[in-house]
Formats: sequence, structure tokens, C-alpha cells
Amino acid sequence: MNDSKSILVTGGAGFIGSNFIVYFLKHYKNITVVNLDKLTYAGELSNLTELTENINYKFIKGDICDSELIEKLFDTYNFSSVIHFAAESHVDNSIKHPDAFINTNVYGTFNLLNIAKNHWMDSPFSFKEGCENNRFHHISTDEVYGTLGETGLFTEETPYAPNSPYSASKASSDFIVRSYFHTYGMNVVTTNCSNNYGPKQHDEKLIPTIIRKALSNQPIPIYGDGKNIRDWLYVEDHCKGIDLVFQKGKAGETYNIGGKNERYNLYIAHKICDILDELKPKDNLYSEQITFVTDRPGHDFRYAIDASKIENELGWEADENFETGIVKTIEWYANKYKN
Repeated sequence: MNDSKSILVTGGAGFIGSNFIVYFLKHYKNITVVNLDKLTYAGELSNLTELTENINYKFIKGDICDSELIEKLFDTYNFSSVIHFAAESHVDNSIKHPDAFINTNVYGTFNLLNIAKNHWMDSPFSFKEGCENNRFHHISTDEVYGTLGETGLFTEETPYAPNSPYSASKASSDFIVRSYFHTYGMNVVTTNCSNNYGPKQHDEKLIPTIIRKALSNQPIPIYGDGKNIRDWLYVEDHCKGIDLVFQKGKAGETYNIGGKNERYNLYIAHKICDILDELKPKDNLYSEQITFVTDRPGHDFRYAIDASKIENELGWEADENFETGIVKTIEWYANKYKN
């Protein structure tokens, strides 16, 4: 990849996207990043305050479904690559408003892909001069694989079996990206990650919710019996994996990025409460605030990723385990919520 070029990052004001842009610009001093974000409730410009003085960073408010805008941006910046984070991502919201998820996650991905293809390629398997290494990196989720029982792991060969409107919309977008590789020879890669946590995550998600409710002395809501299991990945470890795949991944391939940190939701709530008991002690234990609420419809029991492909082929490994990452995370949110 030519270091003097510009790349388009979509959804870069969101949780993972904002962490990634900060990480990326720290490591690549000669690349301009254009961040396109619609700034829905999940996008937060304050996630990027450390970049306000960075001349290699530009923010544009806009929608990935807006063909005219995307065309104009490609004309203006001549992007050498796209890293596509933008998505509606909260499962509960997808149950209430599935139409927004289909529109953004399916049509929006198609729109970006198609415009990129037209700018980079003359015809199927024929790149325009200077565009031979241009790449479209699609960020997806392990939820496309459905749910696991007590044992087993998701691999890149696991059949897709999405169970929520959210995961179905992400699965659809993954297939569209795949089709542009097989039909047009476009240089695409996809990464499917396990549950991320860390600084800058939206308040609605599990870990920020537990911390926020604990600190404000409110009931800490846990779905069902709290036995649902997720594989937790610290966001900066995910950013490192995305960068590796973006730079070195094989075109047309999918790479699963997982933390090897399977934890029950109830364990997570208790762990956070235990840490807060030490960090910010009060008269009673934080764990006394844990309450069980009616389970989410179609709530997948367990997700867990086998990340051996990215580990063996690209040399990725996580720096944080859950117990180290969660301390950093709690300290960040405790500072955010102190007022």
C-alpha cells in the first residue's frame, strides 16, 4: 500500500472505529484517514478529540447509503482502501427496528463496495492503473455464525446461522463482500470478531451498563439467569488484528479475531463489582445491585472464536486477557461517569 494515499474509514466515530483510527494514525504517519460517520446515537465525536490537531485526519458527517456523497468522496480523495466499520450493531434495537439494520448494514455495504469497484476497476478482474493493491476491508461479527452449545468454537468454516435481525443483516453484508471477490476479483478481506470491550464503548452495551449502574447505585440488569457466554476481546487487541489483516491478509479471505476469554455474563457483573469494591468502596457491596431481568428474545447462548488462523498466518496475539483488560476499562469509565 502506498503510504502517501488516503483511506476511507466508515463508522469511525463509533466504539471500535474510533479506537482503530487513533491506533492506525499512531502507526502510519503518511496516510490520510477520512472518517465518514452518520453520527447516529452510537457515534461520538469526543471519541476522537486526540486527533483534532492531526493533519492526516479528516471527519465528514454522512451516510454510507448516500451514493452521491460516496462518489464525491472517492473523486475528491482517490481512496486507496476502505475499512468499513459503519453498522447498526445493538441486538435489542434490531429486534425493535429491523428496517434500519437492513438499510445500513446491507444496502450501505453494497453501496460502498459498488462505488469502490467502479473507481478501482475497469471490468471484472481488471484493475485501473495504480489501483492494483486497493483493498476493501469489511468488519463483521461472530454473531453471523449463530449460537454454540457448551463446547466448540467458531472457525472461518463454520456455516452461517444468524439468529437476530442484526446478525442476519451482517451475514448478508458478508456475503455481498464475498460475491465482489468471486464475481469481480475485487481485493476484499473480512474480519469477524468476538465481543469487544474497552474505552469509548456506547453506554447501552453490557460492560458500560454494569459499570454505570453500579456507580449510580441502580439495579444492574442481567438477562435471564446470567449464564450466557461471550468471548471477550479488548478493543486495542482487535485494532491490532484489523491492521494485520488489512496490511497482510490474503484477498478474499476471512479472519476470525477472538480473545480466548469466555466468560458468563454473571461472572462479568461480579468481577466488575469486585473491582469497584476495591477502587471505589462504599457501605454495601456493589454485587448486591445485581438483578435478573426477562431474557432477550432469541438470545444466543454462547459465542466463542477460534483465532488460530490469524495467529498462525499473520502472527496476531492478544496483549490483554479479560482480567487485565477489564481493570483498564473500569478505570476509564469510572473517570467518565465520575460526574
